[in-house]
Amino acid sequence: MTDAAAQTKAAVTWPAMSIAQAHAMLTQPGSPFEMEEVVVRGVTIRAWKNAPPSIRDVVLASRAFGDQIFLVHEDERVSFEAFFRAVSAFARELQAQGVEKGDRVAVIMRNLPEWPVAFYAAAAVGAIVTPLNAWWTGPELEYGLVDSGSKVAIVDAERLERLREHLHNCPDLKRVYVSRESEEINHPEIIKLESVIGAPDAWASLPDQPLPAVEISPDDDATIFYTSGTTGKPKGALATQRNVNSNIMASGCAGARTFLRRGEAPPQPDPTAPQRATLLSVPFFHATGCFAILNPSLIAGAKLVMMRKWDPVRAFEMIEREKVSSAGGVPTIAWQLIEHPLRSNYDLSSLESVAYGGAPSAPELVRKITETFPKSQPGNGWGMTETSATATTHGAEDYQHRPDSCGPAVPVTDLKIMSVEGDRELAIGEVGELWCRGPQVVKGYWNKPEATAQTFVDGWVKTGDLARLDAEGFCYIIDRAKDMLIRGGENIYCIEVENVLYDHPAVMDAALVGIPHKTLGEEPGAVVTLKQGATATEEELRGFVADRLAAFKVPVKVVFWHETLPRNANGKILKNDLKKIFVEG
Repeated sequence: MTDAAAQTKAAVTWPAMSIAQAHAMLTQPGSPFEMEEVVVRGVTIRAWKNAPPSIRDVVLASRAFGDQIFLVHEDERVSFEAFFRAVSAFARELQAQGVEKGDRVAVIMRNLPEWPVAFYAAAAVGAIVTPLNAWWTGPELEYGLVDSGSKVAIVDAERLERLREHLHNCPDLKRVYVSRESEEINHPEIIKLESVIGAPDAWASLPDQPLPAVEISPDDDATIFYTSGTTGKPKGALATQRNVNSNIMASGCAGARTFLRRGEAPPQPDPTAPQRATLLSVPFFHATGCFAILNPSLIAGAKLVMMRKWDPVRAFEMIEREKVSSAGGVPTIAWQLIEHPLRSNYDLSSLESVAYGGAPSAPELVRKITETFPKSQPGNGWGMTETSATATTHGAEDYQHRPDSCGPAVPVTDLKIMSVEGDRELAIGEVGELWCRGPQVVKGYWNKPEATAQTFVDGWVKTGDLARLDAEGFCYIIDRAKDMLIRGGENIYCIEVENVLYDHPAVMDAALVGIPHKTLGEEPGAVVTLKQGATATEEELRGFVADRLAAFKVPVKVVFWHETLPRNANGKILKNDLKKIFVEG
């Protein structure tokens, strides 16, 4: 069969079954992805029957991978067995220092091998692990420590320097462990982490000890991850063991669904297959990095390759050296992997997935991924801190056919579109606020009952995203409700204009923000980053949008930004920062 004939046949037969049929087949009794009904906080939901009961169980299961490499950081390499020994040793230390079930333990460091050791050691003794944003300033970190009431903090040397003058303002904090600190420490409650577990290359030599004995149930508290804080102070989203581990099942089920939609049986696990490896370009301190990448990788025996900071050439080197099978993060990273002039100098044939989230992407990017990396499938999804990362998944042919969607909900999850007032559910195709319910929706906000009551209703989380659903359940994020522009009474959905800008061949990154206007209220302004070597003028881009959208949606001004647009830790563009450009200009 010719390539053209094969493509025609694929177009005719895709999909082989509906999303509902695929999910029913994958979740039927006796299957790995079987569902069950459970009552959580008085609400009956569907949950994964075979999900690990706790994060502690994930650690225990990972030991089966023995001497295979789990973590790669520069020239440091840590096996699963060495990792388990370090987790066990540090868990015992935390318990000896009085850390009990329910105590908060903060982890504040950039992506280092010590980060997951700290996370899993604290989780193994039943603590509520509280990762704080390593990009935060000293006052922001102080806020997180005080708000959470953290009893112990595990930090790296950079974060310790940032925190020193704030430690006396954290009355609940009893001990700080610091990794990679070269200076002498003259403080009785600050301990070098290496004095407890040694450096990563020595973890394999630690004693073989079981984890401390602690009983942990699926609906016990597990983590506090702080929201982006785009309005007011960040809020701590309190997640349970069930919330966190739901991601493990969601990621596996999404891959199997693709095969069924294609008309093929999902492959059975092959212990002789090459180890999967992910190039990590998102921080562990975000729900995506921790729940959707770290935790599923640990239980599946996959390798995580860490970079100190994103650099496309260094990424090429690591993909080639470590035979990386999955890369991505945000669309800009995917573009750089594709567009960089030195890409052809490296063997990137191991790549099987280029996935991203946190920002809109142009349909052109979906096509470019499959053209540039023939073995690789594009993927994205939607989630938020309050949904413990994954709520929808999208990939392969489904993504190619619906490049403007973030995919359907995972089988255990319900989505609905509500009126912005929250008083009625809207019909298929109508735009309103997206509400989500499922086993990954967090309990609420730490010590903030009023904010919890406003956001969480009978098991549903009100996401604040404007979206629509199609007849098959595919979700289309239209915009953040608070980011929607209203120009003289006309609604402008930012993502619609941004997608047009992304379609321009010269544009790599784009954001639409509101420019204050005396009579209209606000007008649209665009900030764009051009691809390397590409050129475009303001008038050209305005004309490009004008040819495709109504006149009131055309940016009145376009500003060119000569680097990646500023983003927060979960990849969302910091539009408040960009608005200042127009106000100050």
